[in-house]
Amino acid sequence: MVRRTELGDFLRKCRADTTPEAAGFVEQSGRRVRGLRREEVAQLAGVSVDYYTRLEQGRHTSPSEAVLDALGRVFRLEAAARAHLADLARPARHRTGDVPGQRVRPAMHQLIASMVDHPAFIIGRRTDVLASNLLARTLLTDWPRLPPRERNYTRWVLLDPAAREVYTDWATVAADVVGTLRLYAGRFPDDPQLNELVGELTIKSPQFRTWWDNHRVHERTHGTKHMIHPAVGPITIRYEALTLPGDDDQTLFVYNTDPGSSSDDNMRLLALWATQNTAADEERNQRLHR
Repeated sequence: MVRRTELGDFLRKCRADTTPEAAGFVEQSGRRVRGLRREEVAQLAGVSVDYYTRLEQGRHTSPSEAVLDALGRVFRLEAAARAHLADLARPARHRTGDVPGQRVRPAMHQLIASMVDHPAFIIGRRTDVLASNLLARTLLTDWPRLPPRERNYTRWVLLDPAAREVYTDWATVAADVVGTLRLYAGRFPDDPQLNELVGELTIKSPQFRTWWDNHRVHERTHGTKHMIHPAVGPITIRYEALTLPGDDDQTLFVYNTDPGSSSDDNMRLLALWATQNTAADEERNQRLHR
């Protein structure tokens, strides 16, 4: 029943966000409805008003591919939102129960460690941080030093005040990562750890509650982020998100800077600073254990 409610909430949000003009209806003066009416959606999707109403009310459990495609066209959904709609409409396809833990292959650990000039990290389902190189830990946070349950990118962005200092465009980054978590929630509705994370963020972050209730989804592919590090100053990065072969639930993120830019200079300084600090830490540890 909870899944049916999620589907209904998502459809209502899509309907409210679709203007009559965008859907091809002639503008009417004095119209009081914010978005499309149910009968307008039904007309455009080629279904009865009763059928669509039952979808929004959670009284229909298995809409066909044709109906889902029609609704995607009516609401002009992007690929990620269409996939999310399908997940919500047929959650049984992704029922997981006890979700097994994820492990990063040793070769991938070695690969990201070799990227000394580029922050790189691997995120799994629930946006858990599974691996990271030295420069990523220096620019963002030292994930291995956190308790295991806190090694989660969404949790860090929403609940750690340091994240607001790292990302100068924090609100955009945070809203996007909440949208990504929405995708996972639709794909893995029975993941207890994911549901626990959503519950914690709902309680502790008012911004999370607002973005979560908005039902927006976001699929990470590539983009730009504006960051700052106290040791070197501002850095504008371009990121690429690469799904790892053999494990669709692991994504490699690589941060890059434009050659010759001040951001590129600052990233190189940060890499040097990180290496020097690591060497100094190792030397102190050796002295302590002599």
